[in-house]
Amino acid sequence: MVNQLLVTLVNSALGSGKATARNNYAYHCPFCNHHKPKLEVNLTENREGKNPWHCWACDVRGTTIYSLFKQLKVDISKFTELKSLVKTSKSIKETQVKTSIQLPNEYISLFSGDLNDISARHALAYLKNRNIGKSDILKYNIGYCKSGLYSNMIIIPTYDADGRLNYFTARSFEKEPYVKYRNPSASRDIIPNEHLINWNVPIVLCEGPFDAIAIKRNAIPLLGKNIQSSLMKKIVTSVVDKIYIALDRDAIKQALHFCEKLMAEGKEVYLVDMQDKDPSEMGFKNFTKLIQKTVPLTYYNLMEHKLSI
Repeated sequence: MVNQLLVTLVNSALGSGKATARNNYAYHCPFCNHHKPKLEVNLTENREGKNPWHCWACDVRGTTIYSLFKQLKVDISKFTELKSLVKTSKSIKETQVKTSIQLPNEYISLFSGDLNDISARHALAYLKNRNIGKSDILKYNIGYCKSGLYSNMIIIPTYDADGRLNYFTARSFEKEPYVKYRNPSASRDIIPNEHLINWNVPIVLCEGPFDAIAIKRNAIPLLGKNIQSSLMKKIVTSVVDKIYIALDRDAIKQALHFCEKLMAEGKEVYLVDMQDKDPSEMGFKNFTKLIQKTVPLTYYNLMEHKLSI
């Protein structure tokens, strides 16, 4: 049976919800602003003691009401009340230490939004030119903004292992943009797209989200040229034994440093020769052929590369 005090509390954060099946309540999603109530929250704990929530439009999700409130940046008083109603709720102190991120208020999904909108058509044309189709748009929850700080920009979110938003990249789809990229003021010390990663098979490290989309299989974008500490720790402690490093040639020093560090941890490392292109330029088929020809890096090869730069 649903605790009505919990219903009232969640309603105070999301607006009035509608009861659906299995003690779920449906709300209008504040993350994608879909015109229908697509965000469902389970207001009774499951066997694991969690309250899963999920938006069927933008695919943002989590396992506890605590994580939902954290994403919404609700007032601290609501966390206090939540703690008295849900025993799995985390401490108030933790909510003050950790930062959260959310998609821009102007974000519109390119999968479920109004695709007849002129900005949406320009955004889709830009993605098509980069060989990104409907399945990719759905998989990565790609959207756009037609106003605000991220006006005329493609929005590519990334999510953690529990499906919670942990970062997003914004890229202009204008022909001659004043600003090509604009990123949120949030930490990049995350594991991008971890909800899509299988840590039991080889992984590919690349630079940006468009590269990861082009690679398709088990690719992690670094959101730059450095492996952040959280990602490095995850790789080192995971059972994955084969790692492909596919960075641009202008990042060869960083790539060799990562190769050496991972090899020292007992990993089998493959340094992919990008041939002055990036994966998004090569496309899935050509990149796949390239990594199939790539052989494991040895310490001798590593030294040769170091001497050649």
